[in-house]
Amino acid sequence: MKEQLLKMPGQKFAINELVMGRWPGSNLYYEVQVVSFDNITDHYTVKYKDGTELELKESDIKHTSSFRSKKRHSGSSSPSRRRSRSRSRSPGRTSKNISRRSNSQGREIKEVKKAAILETKLTPMLRENSVGRYNGERYILEKTDASLSFTQVVDGMPLSNGKALKYRINGFYAFVLTATSVGVSLYFKMGLYYVYDHFLQLAVSATVFSVLLSIYLYVRSYKVPHEELSLAGNSGNLVYDFFMGRELNPCIGTFDLKYFCELRPGLIGWVVINLVMLLAEMKAQNLDAPSLSMILVNSFQFLYVVDALWNEEAILTTMDITHDGFGFMLAFGDLVWVPFVYSLQAFYLVNHPTKISWPIASAVIALNVFGYAIFRGANSQKYAFRRNPNDPKLAHLKSIPTATGKNLLISGWWGLVRHPNYLGDIIMALAWSLPCGFNHILPYFYVIYFTCLLIHREARDERQCKKKYGLAWEKYCQRVQYRIFPYIY
Repeated sequence: MKEQLLKMPGQKFAINELVMGRWPGSNLYYEVQVVSFDNITDHYTVKYKDGTELELKESDIKHTSSFRSKKRHSGSSSPSRRRSRSRSRSPGRTSKNISRRSNSQGREIKEVKKAAILETKLTPMLRENSVGRYNGERYILEKTDASLSFTQVVDGMPLSNGKALKYRINGFYAFVLTATSVGVSLYFKMGLYYVYDHFLQLAVSATVFSVLLSIYLYVRSYKVPHEELSLAGNSGNLVYDFFMGRELNPCIGTFDLKYFCELRPGLIGWVVINLVMLLAEMKAQNLDAPSLSMILVNSFQFLYVVDALWNEEAILTTMDITHDGFGFMLAFGDLVWVPFVYSLQAFYLVNHPTKISWPIASAVIALNVFGYAIFRGANSQKYAFRRNPNDPKLAHLKSIPTATGKNLLISGWWGLVRHPNYLGDIIMALAWSLPCGFNHILPYFYVIYFTCLLIHREARDERQCKKKYGLAWEKYCQRVQYRIFPYIY
């Protein structure tokens, strides 16, 4: 016996009606059931198949019939259909063959009826269409291809307005170009010591610039469409919104300000400042070669930056890009905090020479390698799984389904703790500080601050994941109890 559908005046969708609801923060639609309607806010409470309940606006809900119609007439939902149409133009193809293909396509449509409809291109790394399963039902993953070139252009994750921005992956080449410029400067004996001698003045100048940039970003955010604003920076509180950033992806033409600042000026500037500190140490201490401590600090942090730039595409799935607006928090962090604070170990060693033995140096190197293995292994595992959960190389990993159609890893690095990449980051941060000895807290400021930052970030991640994945996240937390530090936290 069918459930009774109740509808109040001004209510478009009835209680208990099965509809297609857009998952918040994406352009993905899933079959949901209307639970209740608030006639004050005009929001509907809907329930997903795994029991997750969310509030959706009326504009985020559509009748299932509209999707069935779109599925029959859309020519972009499947490459196989595009190939079928191109063949039908051939004189050698008969109407009978076309009819057979149409009947076959009709059966395929029935098979995917009520399945999760993914209206997004997932990755430039995958080359074929594949069919996966969610709660026993089939869903189609549309995959695209991008050729490798000097500057690769890839699609980002779907935004709240359903669009996926294109990003130019060329950070590593920008780093090579910068390194070449620095090498030319050294060859012509240009005074790079100026950076060390005016370190504080440069930091203050960068701070002033980040404030001015943040003011510009805040003002311009009132001229962009509402759907281009971030969810995090629109509280109505001027100070909070200025800090968090109102606009998600501010661009000047095709130039994405947030994406550019996220890696290039901060990380590349960090390596350049470290090199300047190495030269300044040799000059201040009258050395023919840099100290072992300085070499270790420079090498560890150089590896970290190169790794980030080489794996630049992975940043497209991070909270900074997909969720946070571009405001003072990111502007100051990218342009000031990273280059001028992360280089404090090298800055300290210039006038505080620290001698360490090779056995101790070997232990510190091993610690950094251990941290890097966790950090890179966890990030690579997560990125590969997000891009193609059906990859045969990941078949050994266990996961649990969510209402979004995505799965959560519960094995591998992600079965150890909920944020193994944070664990690796903290271990590496400690390894960067140890070559400086224990005579002053300044070299350890970074690891202390970074630990606090990641614990706070983990709390933000926890709230976002609980909202995004609902009951599936609770199941994941039951399976993986520790957040960052195994058996501790």
